[in-house]
Amino acid sequence: MNDIGGFKDPRARDRFERAYAALAELWPAESTVIDVPTRFGTTRVRRSGTGGGLPLVLLHPLAGNGLGWHPFVAELAADRAVLALDTIGTAGASVQTAPVRDAEDYAVWVDEVIAGLGIERAHLLGYSEGAWHAALAAVHRPTRIAALVLGEPGSALARPPLGVLARMIWVGVVPTAGNFARFEEWMTPGVNLTDEEKACAKASFGYRRRIPWVTPLADADLEKITAPTLALFGSETVMGDPQVAAARLRVLVDLEVQTYEGAGHGLLWQRRDEVLADIRDFLRRHD
Repeated sequence: MNDIGGFKDPRARDRFERAYAALAELWPAESTVIDVPTRFGTTRVRRSGTGGGLPLVLLHPLAGNGLGWHPFVAELAADRAVLALDTIGTAGASVQTAPVRDAEDYAVWVDEVIAGLGIERAHLLGYSEGAWHAALAAVHRPTRIAALVLGEPGSALARPPLGVLARMIWVGVVPTAGNFARFEEWMTPGVNLTDEEKACAKASFGYRRRIPWVTPLADADLEKITAPTLALFGSETVMGDPQVAAARLRVLVDLEVQTYEGAGHGLLWQRRDEVLADIRDFLRRHD
C-alpha cells in the first residue's frame, strides 16, 4: 500500500487546483506564500499581518485547507503575523513525500514548520481535526508553543458518535452536491459557506489520504500539555457531549473553557465576532 497521499487521478487534481485558486481570491489581507520543507514534504503556508504579538499558526479542519481561514484572518492578523498551514497529507498545496505514520509525526511536522519559518515561539489555533494536530504538538513538541486554542476539539477527546462517522463515510463515498449540502446543514447548521468554499471542500474528496485519523488523546498525554489552553465548544455540537470533552481537559495545568450556547460544530462561523474577540483576548494575555 502506498503511504503517500495523492489525488485519485489527474482530473481530480485539476478540479481541486481550480477550486483552490478560486478560493485564494477570497483572502482579504495582503499575504505572502511560503513553502516550508519538512521531513514529510513541503508545507504551503500563507502569511499575513504584522505587529508586536507572537505569531499565530492556524491548523484547519477536515476537508479544509489553510485558505479556509479567510473570513477571520483580517481580525486575527490585526496585531500579529498569522500563518495558515495546508496540513501535510491532505488536499491542499502542500506536497507529501514521506509517510506520516503516527500521531507523534504530526507533532514533529508542526514543530518543523514553525522552525522552518524562523519562529522561536508561536501560538497555535486548531479547529476540529486541526485542534487534534495542535494538541499533539503541545504534547510531543511543546518547546515553541506559547499558547494553545482548540476550537471544537471533541473528537480529540472522545470518539464521535457512530452516526457522525457513518455520515462522514457516506458523504466521502458519494460526494454529490445534494449529499454534501445535507451533511453541511446537519454538521454545521446556520453556517453559510461561499460557493468557492463549497467547491473546494467537495473537490478535496478527490484526494486519497494516507495519514492517521483523529483518535482521542490519552489522559497521560493530556497531562503533558503545559501551554496555556483555551478550549471552545458549541453547546449543540453533534461531535459528542461538550461537557464530557471539557471534563477530560481538567487535567491541564492552565485551562480556560468557553461554551457558546446555541452554537454547533461551526461556532466560529455562527458566532464569529464573539469567538474572535475571545480568541484575541486570550492570545494578548499570553503574548
